[in-house]
Amino acid sequence: MLRLESGRSWSGPTSWPLRSPSASPAAPTGRTLSTSRDPRPLRIGLTGGIASGKSLVAQGFRELGAAVVDADAIAREVTAPGGAAYQGVVEAFGRSVLRADGTIDRKALAARVFADASARLRLNALTHPHIRRRMAEEAARLAATPGVEVIVLDIPLLLDTTDGVDLGLDGIVVADASDDVRVGRLAARDGLSPEEARRRMRAQVPLRDKVARADWVIDNNGSPDRTREQVRAVWEAIRTHPR
Repeated sequence: MLRLESGRSWSGPTSWPLRSPSASPAAPTGRTLSTSRDPRPLRIGLTGGIASGKSLVAQGFRELGAAVVDADAIAREVTAPGGAAYQGVVEAFGRSVLRADGTIDRKALAARVFADASARLRLNALTHPHIRRRMAEEAARLAATPGVEVIVLDIPLLLDTTDGVDLGLDGIVVADASDDVRVGRLAARDGLSPEEARRRMRAQVPLRDKVARADWVIDNNGSPDRTREQVRAVWEAIRTHPR
C-alpha cells in the first residue's frame, strides 16, 4: 500500500504495481497485477468512508482523463420510479420514504437505515446486485470505447461487502481523512449533529481497515489543492508504469 500524504512530495517507484517496499507482489485484496503490457483499460476502484472526500478524488481523476463510473449515480438510477430496485425498496420500507411525486426521499431512507442495521442490510440486498450489474455493464461499455485508458469505479461501499475481484479491478484507491474532519464535513454538508455523524461513520467498515487493504491511499485532511496533487501523482504512476 502506498500512502500519499498532503504536503509531501513523491517521486514514485520504478515499476508497477505501486506498493510499499515491504509489500508482497500480490495486492492485499487477492488481485494479481500483471507486469506485462495489456491493451485493455486499467480498472481502478475508488472508495473511502462517509465524508472522507472521495468525490473530490473522483473529480480529480475525471479531470485528468479517467472515465469514472459513479455508484451513487447508478444507485439513483436503479431506485428511481421504474428502476430495477424501486418497487422492492417501496415494498420493504413503505410509502413513508416517498416524496409527493413518488420518488424516493433519500434523506428519509438514510435516516431509517443508519438507525437500524437490519434495515441497512435489507436495503443493500435490494439494491447492490442491481448497482453492481449496471456498473459492470458501464465498465464494459467504456472498455470497448476507443481512447479510454483508465476506468475508475467510484464505489463508497466497495470494501464493505467485497474486495473488487468481481469487478476485475487492477488496484484500489482509498480516500482517507480523520474522524474529526469527517464529522465536521457531515455537519456542514448534511446538518448532522456530531453524535449522528459518528453513528453513521460507525455503520460502515472502519476506514482504517479499508486503508490497510488499499493499493494507494490519498490523505484528504488537507486542502483541495493538496488532494489534487496526490491524485496527479497516482495518475502519473498509473499512466507511465507498465502493467
